Amino acid sequence: MDEQPAHEHGTEHPHSHAEAEHPPYAADEHDHERHEHGVDYEDQRAHTDHTGHERMFRRRFWVSLVLSAPVIFFSEFIQDVFTYTAPTFPGSVWVTPVLSVIIFAYGGVPFLSMARTELENREPGMMMLISLAITVAFVYSIASLFLEGTTPFFWELVTLIDIMLLGHWMEMRSVRQASGALDELAKLMPDTAERVTESGDTEEVPISDLTVGDVVLVRPGASVPADGEVVEGDSSVDESMITGESRPVEKVPGTEVIAGTVNQDGSLRVQVTKTGEETALAGIMRLVKEAQQSESRTQLLADRAAGWLFYIALTVAGITAVAWVVAVGSNITVLERVVTVLVIACPHALGLAVPLVVAINTSTAAQNGMLVRDRIAMEEARNLDTVMFDKTGTLTKGEQGVVGVQTTEVWDEKRVFEIAAGVESDSEHMIARAIRNSAEERGVQREQVTGFENLRGLGVRATADGETVHLGGPNLIEKLGVEPSGEIAAFAAEAGANAQTVIYLVRENSKVVAAFALADVVRDESRQAIEALHAMGIEVAMLTGDSEDVAKAVAEELGIDQYFSEVLPEEKDTKVEQLQSEGKLVAMVGDGVNDAPALARADVGVAIGSGTDVAIESGDIILVDNNPLDVVRLIRLSKASYRKMQENLVWATGYNVIALPLAAGVLAPVGILLSPAIGAVFMSLSTIIVAINARRLKRVDLSI
Repeated sequence: MDEQPAHEHGTEHPHSHAEAEHPPYAADEHDHERHEHGVDYEDQRAHTDHTGHERMFRRRFWVSLVLSAPVIFFSEFIQDVFTYTAPTFPGSVWVTPVLSVIIFAYGGVPFLSMARTELENREPGMMMLISLAITVAFVYSIASLFLEGTTPFFWELVTLIDIMLLGHWMEMRSVRQASGALDELAKLMPDTAERVTESGDTEEVPISDLTVGDVVLVRPGASVPADGEVVEGDSSVDESMITGESRPVEKVPGTEVIAGTVNQDGSLRVQVTKTGEETALAGIMRLVKEAQQSESRTQLLADRAAGWLFYIALTVAGITAVAWVVAVGSNITVLERVVTVLVIACPHALGLAVPLVVAINTSTAAQNGMLVRDRIAMEEARNLDTVMFDKTGTLTKGEQGVVGVQTTEVWDEKRVFEIAAGVESDSEHMIARAIRNSAEERGVQREQVTGFENLRGLGVRATADGETVHLGGPNLIEKLGVEPSGEIAAFAAEAGANAQTVIYLVRENSKVVAAFALADVVRDESRQAIEALHAMGIEVAMLTGDSEDVAKAVAEELGIDQYFSEVLPEEKDTKVEQLQSEGKLVAMVGDGVNDAPALARADVGVAIGSGTDVAIESGDIILVDNNPLDVVRLIRLSKASYRKMQENLVWATGYNVIALPLAAGVLAPVGILLSPAIGAVFMSLSTIIVAINARRLKRVDLSI
């Protein structure tokens, strides 16, 4: 962007559903598996309410678990295994079937409803596999009550339902998020504005009543209610949350202001040029919504594995039926073999393989300062080849700091900071704070000064130790008619080449005794993070609303591969899209409103936790500690989690590789035939292995 007029120091830079009792299963059960940003904002509450789904699965799990206890206790197989005899009483024979019917209706039918979408889309997945197993087990078990020579599968049925409900509850808890980015953007706008009447007085009106041509009064500390042009007044405005500019921008008559930005130290009268949907902030809101809609549906590994297992189960069941009919003819044995194949085709472990890892991944991430809002994005992070950082507040601290000082023989550095900090002791300007903070870091006490005077557009003046001193930028020394010495001039030239702001300390209106170089301070962690990302083969890009020379200086200092300067909010969004069009998987790391569209557009949006609420609401993962190194930890954890998911799926599906042929009767000629009960034991063993393996994720080393 074009550099704005200097602040008061006169600096010249050298070159931001409620829970439904019965959730809409038929709409798309896998809504919870898609990237949240891939659905329309208005439809999200109706179709992807993770809070409602979580509560539903949790409630149904606990109710089903309680009802399952008597079913398991009265199971003949369990009694045989643990060598006990369940008490009998009138009607005790009906305890197991009656409770199993209730569990199927309450805990199992939701899976049938959700499987309908997979069936309609001809995309078999986990829901159809679960539904196949529980339906066959239920129907056969009920039939077995009236057929001689059959064994019911009631305890296998209820435990399968319990495990699947538990897995989905854990899954919903880990992916629950509130998609409130647009609401947070709206909060930037004030509810009312002070409109100037024809008589020159002001009246408070709703911002919806403003029209183009109205003049509004914006007091110090107030938000600008609409886009407009300053017609009276002189102040600076914090635009960092909109444009990304790290310094307050000076506003004088004729300059433009943006709705949602915050006025600083002076009053402004602004003529409205855009209202409502035409404002820059409304444009950003549209971009966020569009970016949220742009993502496509992503399936989980477990769903793909379940889809294959569904077809495999049907195929094996068909082959089993044909083979046994040929071998023994049509009888109850054939039916039992087919039912056994279909029931044990859905291992408990497969339902837990991914949710367990996701839950542990989420807690491990939180312990390391990363809050996961979208698990799909967490999975995608392992494949990232480009990480794009916002500069201000992300790679840098978002505040001015003294990065260099040059003195003459008149005063040493300690004395220079004593005077400068004393002169700036009562100012809240960011340059004043930077000088005071640097003095405190050096353990320097401020000099007591008198006669402080603010020189608008030039700097400040005060009396220290009986001498008049000035502190300000190039405009100040030009106004005073003094020339810096050779060493001061060389220092200023070098600082200018590095896109740093230079402030001069002038003694007795005649001699420049020191110069301070100020810049948006680069975080020490940024250098380590970029080095670590490069070591992982990941390119690093940077976006900033700052000028070309500022961006270039930071990029060169940090070794960034590619940077984009003077970028407007809509351009940040398109820069991410540009990299994606080149076939790159892009993570965006930012903290401001101006980053929200880019965060939503990116394959993985990473929001800095201390940034604005809208950036956090637009991000998939939030870094609590403003530490760029957490991006590296995020990628490492993603890779480790994905490995665990793969390992768990191998264990879960490996069970089927062995169990299905045995259930089909491949080894029947040698006397080995897998019964449903023994199959359930192996199923439980597979589940235990998966659970233990998932917990090993807690030991992953994320140190850098």
